Amino acid sequence: MILSVLYLIVGLVFLIVGANWLVKGASSLAKRFDIPQIVIGLTVVAFGTSAPELVVNVISSLKGASDIAFGNVIGSNNFNIFIILGISSLIYPLEVKVATTWKEIPFVLFISVLALLLVNDNWFNPTAVNMMSRFDGLILLAVFGLFLAYNWRLSKSGTVEGANIKLYSMFWTLAGIIAGMTGLIIGGEVIVKQALFIANEFGISEKVIALTIVAAGTSLPELATSAVAAYKKHPDIAVGNIVGSNVFNLLLVLGVSSMIDPPLYKSSFNMDFSLMILAGLLLFLFMFIPSKHCLDRREGGLLLAVYVAYAVFLLK
Repeated sequence: MILSVLYLIVGLVFLIVGANWLVKGASSLAKRFDIPQIVIGLTVVAFGTSAPELVVNVISSLKGASDIAFGNVIGSNNFNIFIILGISSLIYPLEVKVATTWKEIPFVLFISVLALLLVNDNWFNPTAVNMMSRFDGLILLAVFGLFLAYNWRLSKSGTVEGANIKLYSMFWTLAGIIAGMTGLIIGGEVIVKQALFIANEFGISEKVIALTIVAAGTSLPELATSAVAAYKKHPDIAVGNIVGSNVFNLLLVLGVSSMIDPPLYKSSFNMDFSLMILAGLLLFLFMFIPSKHCLDRREGGLLLAVYVAYAVFLLK
């Protein structure tokens, strides 16, 4: 068990370091070709924080581990809001722009409900098998395309800030991309393999392993980004990072996973899916009531308490 946990930690290190190198290399390459910084921030950098989830899900799909594929996405999204925003708000109250409250957060709610409806096929046909089909994946990817188009329009209107991108030499740019991709692949392979081993060896369900250990591990880049942003008093970045990550996870990660090998869906995930919808609803209510557009320390503490209760329920 100890050895498996150590391997899991090593896999997470490869995953996180690989994502960081990939983002730096790809951002430098994009800047070298004069791609606007805001476009880099909305695509390459945002994708980088969700790269661990994507790699883990791709490998899980190739291995037919559908519980890990779904558990990773659902667990990561729950971890993002309950734990990461909870911790970030304790560091510094997260006051955001009205647009984020009224548009992006409800959008996360919408796609959460959409994904729940897509995987529960037997709600509409009692004889159907629950799964995320390739057609469902196409729907998610199409909505993801609309999300990118929306952000592109925001960038043109100047309402979204760009990121400071460092320019490296071509050698180090390509080295960063190659090393990053290598780290992601190695880390993802190790994590999926050890998660399956722990589940089989110790009688823990793949679902619980994915919803907790794997999900928390792949969300570490988001935790680091939002916590630092809160400490530096950049609440829009702290919240935007989480909202963007949840969108990427649901639309891109699940969409790509279903295109590789449509994963079967167990209805036991509906409770976890419902918690994800509740997380988005609570975030919206906390930001909106009483019209303060701020997640304060008390509300952040409540988010943390809800997740602790959920984790205890899962692990009991």
